[in-house]
Formats: sequence, C-alpha cells, structure tokens
Amino acid sequence: MIYQVYVRSFADGDGDGTGDLAGVRARLPYLAELGVDALWFTPWYLSPMKDGGYDVADYRVIDPAFGTLAEAEKLIAEALQLGIRTIVDIVPNHVSDQHAWFRAALRGGPERELFHFRPGRGADGELPPNNWRSQFGGPAWTRLADGSWYLHLFAPEQPDLDWSHPAVRQEHEDILRFWLERGVAGVRIDSAALLVKDPALPDFTEGRDPHPYVDRDELHDVYRAWRAIADEYGAVFVGEVWLPDTERFARYLRPDELHTAFNFSFLTCPWDAGRLRRSIDETLAEHAPVGAPATWVLCNHDVTRTVTRYGREDTGFDFATKAFGTPTDLALGTRRARAAALLSLALPGAVYVYQGEELGLPEAEIPLDRIEDPMHFRSGGTDPGRDGCRVPLPWTAGAPHAGFGGEPWLPQPEGWPAYAADLQARDPGSMLSLYREAIRLRPALGDGPLTWLPAAEGVLAFRRSDGICLVNLAGTPVTLPAHSGLLLASGPLDADGRLPEDTAVWLRA
Repeated sequence: MIYQVYVRSFADGDGDGTGDLAGVRARLPYLAELGVDALWFTPWYLSPMKDGGYDVADYRVIDPAFGTLAEAEKLIAEALQLGIRTIVDIVPNHVSDQHAWFRAALRGGPERELFHFRPGRGADGELPPNNWRSQFGGPAWTRLADGSWYLHLFAPEQPDLDWSHPAVRQEHEDILRFWLERGVAGVRIDSAALLVKDPALPDFTEGRDPHPYVDRDELHDVYRAWRAIADEYGAVFVGEVWLPDTERFARYLRPDELHTAFNFSFLTCPWDAGRLRRSIDETLAEHAPVGAPATWVLCNHDVTRTVTRYGREDTGFDFATKAFGTPTDLALGTRRARAAALLSLALPGAVYVYQGEELGLPEAEIPLDRIEDPMHFRSGGTDPGRDGCRVPLPWTAGAPHAGFGGEPWLPQPEGWPAYAADLQARDPGSMLSLYREAIRLRPALGDGPLTWLPAAEGVLAFRRSDGICLVNLAGTPVTLPAHSGLLLASGPLDADGRLPEDTAVWLRA
C-alpha cells in the first residue's frame, strides 16, 4: 500500500502552521503502524506555491518551508529503516515562472527556445496564437509586454516546456538521477500525457486525431529513455495518465516504459455495482496484455474526499461539476467509504491511500477569503477548488489545532478534532482501526487472480486465491456465500448474519 503525503498539510514540526519534513519524520512510526509500504510525496521542491508546489522553481532544492535537502535525505533513510520506500513527484510538463530558465527567457536569452513563445494573431497580435484552453479555465496563453505570448496548459505562473528541445530532455534525465542517487525508490509523473505538443500548435477541434497536446506518440520515446534510467537503479514509475481510450492507456505500460499508471476510471466511478464491476474488469483487461500491475485509488489531493463524494446524490467525480454548497449525507458517505476501502484493498495490484482517508476526513468548505487554489480564481469563483481536501490533518484531539502544529495555513473546520488520529487509535470501530486491520489482513486474501462469483444484482462478489470479498450496493441485506470464517467487515452484520446495504466483508474461502 502506498500512502500519499501532501507535505504542507501532513504535520508541522516547527510550529509555523505549514507541514514540513520534520513533521513527517516524527510521524513515521504512525505510518509504519498503519502498514505503509511506500510514501508518495507531492512536490517538496523550491516553489512560489502558486499551485500547491506543482510550480517548481528548482528540483534540487527543498522549499525552505518544508526543510532542507539534508532533511529529505534523512527522511528517505529513516523511512527505509522501517521498510517504507519513497516516491517523489516530478512535474515535467511545466516549471514555475520563477525557474531560472523562464526568468532568463523573459530577458531575451536563448532559454526562450525551451518554452513555447509565439506571436499573437489578429491585426496587432492581440489574440492568442491558438484556441487552447487552460486546464484551470481561461485561455492557455499569456501575453507579455513585448507583445509575445507564452503557453501554459495550467496557471500563467506555470509555463509549459518545449519537449522537442534536447536540453529539456537532458535536464529531466539529470533530475531523475539526482533523486535516485539519494535513495528514492520511485517517481510519480505529473500530467504524464501532456508533455509533447504538435509543433505547429494548431487550433484544437473536437475529435481531432491526433490531439495537438494530449497523448502524442512522441511521448513514448521520452518514457523509454526514462525507463532505462529507472532500470539502472531498480526504481519504478507511476504515471498520472488521464485517457479514456484503454488501448492508448496501455501503451504507457509496455515493458520498456512506465511500470504503472493511476486508474482514474475507478477513482471517478459512481457508487454503483455495475459501473464499479465494469471499471474493475476494464482496468484488469487493459493491464493484462502488458503484464503491468493495476493501481486502485479512491481519492487524492485533486479530488473531493471519498466520504463526502459518496454521501452526495452524484457519487462520481468530475471537475466540471464541482460546486459550493452541495448537499451531503456524511453518515451515508462514511459507510460507503468504509466498504470501498475493503473493496479497493481486496483487488489485485497496488492501492494508494491519500493522507486523511484512513481517518475518514470529509471535504472541508474553505472560507472564500482563505481559498488559495488557482482553479477557484480561474473559474471566476464558481469552482470551490481543491483546498477542501488539503486541510491539515488532526492528530491529537485535545491539542491546539488538533495537534497539527502551529495555526494551519488552511483553516480546520469546527469539529475537526473529532477525527483525530489519537482518538481513532483507541476506538476499534474507527476508520483508522479498519484501515490498519485491513492492511494487516490483506495478505490473507491471497495473491491469486480475481474471479467473480455469482451474486444478486447490486452485489459485488469475487474470490482471490484464499479469500472472498463481498460488497453490498443493493437495497436489501444479502446472505453470505459459503465460507470458513469471517476475516473483516466494514460494518456490523444484521441480526440474521446477513450483509447490510453499503457494507463489505472479507471471508476466508
């Protein structure tokens, strides 16, 4: 199981209100007790934090808010002593506008060739070079005082690199080696399908094939070169690849490219038995031809937290539908999230858990004057942004700021201490206790392939080599199949020993 650490909100070791590496190091025993195999750290590099650290100014420097390079090296080593490996996050599509390359480019240096600078259209160049839109809303181009425009598929403070330039490729290969030399065991690749652009930068038209900047064939040469480096160090890659075409997705997982890629169809899938089964089947089918392990994830630093999402009328996830004030039944969402935890941990492959999921944290509604996410501002204020899933963790119920440290950089909602790890550790019925026990018992299911079992409509039932997972999404309780013992349940069985709605169980086969 891989645990995602959003450093800024995990634990504050120096009391300044921002999570840091000292805080993570102090909580390594907690992570070891949870049963974590690896930690994926979102970017901890030098950054102006215009996009939560995904605007990197220098990959070889730890941001002072988090600590130092020496501390990062200590953290990697100390985690490894506990059997926990480290995965770092690389953001190859773009850099910060404070990166040395871009600052030199603005001064007219040869570094301009490392980005996408173009003249505008229109009589006086007043129109963007093409019609591309930013992933955060608005145009993907910003005009400079000299009249030229530069491309940014995300925020204006994140200029896109030109991956046709050899210096861009060489720099990133050097960055990989820099971190692998420091004991990192893996790399998560941000926006992995967006790097390469059509050199003509044509307008985007719906249905255009190939797409001018998504999933370009030239990308695979980049990842083959990276894979050769990873193989030297015995490291692994996981790509952030959002693609609806399963055949195109699987190409990234060929034996000489990425080892794994995130499974977003499962993450965004509604709480519906038929949809979930289809997502599981498609995921396993697209990984089978290339022999790559599947990944399962319910939530991350970009999407609405699971207990909130599952407590809404629309239980799927789509960036376009996020809105303020969406009605939520947290009790229902929590019950479903507990069942989903057992479902995901029973599936073959790797499971990623976002910090706070093991505590059952809900999405927080951030006061308007405290929102920092550029998605909110680029939407004109209609999108609540992603800060609601990034609120600093509650560790100790009776301590100031729920034991996080200093006054948090994002406000913790009222009632946050009720989710504190110290309370949950003492409660055998808590979400934390469920995750700990599930991760401990997971090997008892066996490592065989998934085999679906006959089940009523609305029920997911499958067997691994030694265990059975049953998840009831139907409206009525269901009878358990033949088994030799109950391993774990996400909630109590009914008086007749049946599995209630929105509940999951692991059985010894």
